[in-house]
Amino acid sequence: MKKLVLAILLVLFFSSITEAGPLAYAICQTACNAGWVACYAAGGLVAGTVTGGVGAPVAAILCNVAQGACMAACAAVILAPTP
Repeated sequence: MKKLVLAILLVLFFSSITEAGPLAYAICQTACNAGWVACYAAGGLVAGTVTGGVGAPVAAILCNVAQGACMAACAAVILAPTP
């Protein structure tokens, strides 16, 4: 139990002196990807199994456009320093 408390305290200490820009970027991208998978599931599709092209379902295209917009919004997050 003491080792767990020590580990938690060390993580809290070191996280207070780091920049969280890259971490926030990773979290943002993860949220975008989770939303993309949920969007595919809502459209009755399985993420990663649809190829682009003329025969692609409209739901897949819309989900991909939304994911692209989400990822573009994440790009600004990495540039913003977060103390």
